[in-house]
Amino acid sequence: MTNILKNTNLPAFSTIHAEDVEAALDDVLKQARQTVNEILSNNEQPSWQSLVLPMEALDAAIDKVWSPVSHLNSVMNSDELRLAYNACLPKLSQFGTELGQNEDLYKAYKTLANSAAYADLDVAQKKVIDNAVRDFRLSGVELSQQDRDRFKQISQSLTELTAKFEENLLDATHDWKKHITDETLLAGLPESTQEMAEQFAKRDNLEGWLFTLDFPSYMPVMSYADNRDFREEMYTAFATKASDQGPSAGKWDNTDIMADILKLRHELAQLIGFDNHAERSLATKMAQSPQQVLDFLTDLATRSKSIAEQEFDELKAFAKDTAAMTDLEAWDVTYFAEKLRQQRYSISQEELKPYFPEKTVVAGLFAVVNKLYGLEIKERTDIDVWHKDVRFFDVFDAKGELRGQFYLDLYARNHKRGGAWMDECLVRRQTEEGIQTPVAFLTCNFSEPVGDKPALFTHDEVTTLFHEFGHGLHHMLTKIHHAGVSGINGVAWDAVELPSQFMENWAWEREALDLISGHYETGEVLPQDLFDKMIAARNFQSAMIMVRQLEFSLFDFRLHLEFNPEQANQVDKILAEVREQVAVVKPPKFNRFAHSFSHIFAGGYAAGYYSYKWAEVLSADAFSKFEEKGIFDRATGIEFLQAILEQGGSREPMELFIQFRGREPEIDALLRHSGIAV
Repeated sequence: MTNILKNTNLPAFSTIHAEDVEAALDDVLKQARQTVNEILSNNEQPSWQSLVLPMEALDAAIDKVWSPVSHLNSVMNSDELRLAYNACLPKLSQFGTELGQNEDLYKAYKTLANSAAYADLDVAQKKVIDNAVRDFRLSGVELSQQDRDRFKQISQSLTELTAKFEENLLDATHDWKKHITDETLLAGLPESTQEMAEQFAKRDNLEGWLFTLDFPSYMPVMSYADNRDFREEMYTAFATKASDQGPSAGKWDNTDIMADILKLRHELAQLIGFDNHAERSLATKMAQSPQQVLDFLTDLATRSKSIAEQEFDELKAFAKDTAAMTDLEAWDVTYFAEKLRQQRYSISQEELKPYFPEKTVVAGLFAVVNKLYGLEIKERTDIDVWHKDVRFFDVFDAKGELRGQFYLDLYARNHKRGGAWMDECLVRRQTEEGIQTPVAFLTCNFSEPVGDKPALFTHDEVTTLFHEFGHGLHHMLTKIHHAGVSGINGVAWDAVELPSQFMENWAWEREALDLISGHYETGEVLPQDLFDKMIAARNFQSAMIMVRQLEFSLFDFRLHLEFNPEQANQVDKILAEVREQVAVVKPPKFNRFAHSFSHIFAGGYAAGYYSYKWAEVLSADAFSKFEEKGIFDRATGIEFLQAILEQGGSREPMELFIQFRGREPEIDALLRHSGIAV
């Protein structure tokens, strides 16, 4: 028997070997199929106990095998693991479709939904059943056999294509390196960036400095490197990852993969009765119609674009005055923006870093949630982890009850996919042994410790950590015992960013910064003059940032709404149209942003990237209640905990928001926080 299945509770990462993975999955899927047959064989009058609970246990058994494997594939990728992972994807896809198209199972859920027993169930249980009935339909259960077979083929292909998209991006990102021995190229770069590049070079047994496309290496070059050719070279490599352009042109090209993904999503949506994938996507979201989403994004663009144009004109004038530069290119924008920020506010991310050492930031974050919700977070060192830098914590509530646990993996490294995310390891649910404690994976790609200094974070990284921890709290603090609507499960995707964006606000508050900052040498909290400058600079170019996010959102949504399988190259066409509508910085023709847009081509955000802005309206408005009552007002914290964090997906997000705020959300707080006039 393979080790993966021997785990008692938490995954035993050190015992997971690539060669065991496929056999472990085969075992658990075989058992799952037997379980389904047993559930259906003697179930004339399905009940919660005879139908839903065993199905929940079946899902949990599969997750127990697959969750750690899938996680390792993202954070410790290797050729062997990748092969095993890819061999399993079609099997999982096939099983998922098989389950979703099982007519007898569908009938059992419908019988339960229409039974007298349904009326006696609690709100969360009813939601689990209602969602299941909806999801069966979305899985094609009511289609003809021929269409069902086609649905199954498409689902399998999509699973493989999205994995390939992510692989190409990972390989392209980690393949490119810039080795420098000429010290003059480092002009303008902060000492910490140079030290990190030197550490990277030593690791590869090289003299000099080594730069990569990982964000902690890439971003300082774009922000501070005086050498324009160096910036252009880095930008070109970054903006052409996994495409037909740039230094690795054609090697890991996602062009055809994107076209295939879009074509198959479109066909799948039409198979089950939608006109396009955007409509299909909204079937499980807060937004009621594609037009509502487009109107929302267009309204924000209208309010922001003229201000963004003014901001960009200021930047161009600044570059002309200070460097006689009249041809501001994409690789110059961040550099001159940083220079202008420093001139105007006398502050940079680099200047703030010494005040945000990892230990202080993490302890401060825990102190913030202690003040808000009464949580105590304690580290454990007896847990099997996948890398020496990974830490593990228990979360206790004010009564001393264990509410959740999480792994924290903070630094960028090779064989780890970029970005930051929260993922589920275990969900809260009722089992025969009692309530299963929810466990989260919190993953970031921050700057690692250099030499004998601790890891020092930019304020942007601090904000990212708060964001992911907000997702983690949503997952861990749920009080719902039914896996289908526990934590983030069953939450409409355009509301799922509410707790994460909400948490970001504390990274900007003086009272909170006193907890999360402390100079790594002296322990001094962030000085008032630096804080004042940071707040003054908070909305620097915020309209430019807003239209950039709207560009991503509109591109994604229109791409999935207007896709036509008869037309070629719609990615470039729609992106160009959206940029014409909202963008103020026009990137060069070789830019291939879409080829690395993994949120929509390999993540869960297809026709859903607008969710960030949608949920930001909710989060800004929710936080405005704390602005009224006090940012550490415990009573308001408990109200948010009980109305939002503990409820999971058990009720509609609008209902929960109104419970907390006393009314529907208003956009004013978002515009105010963004420095855009209402």
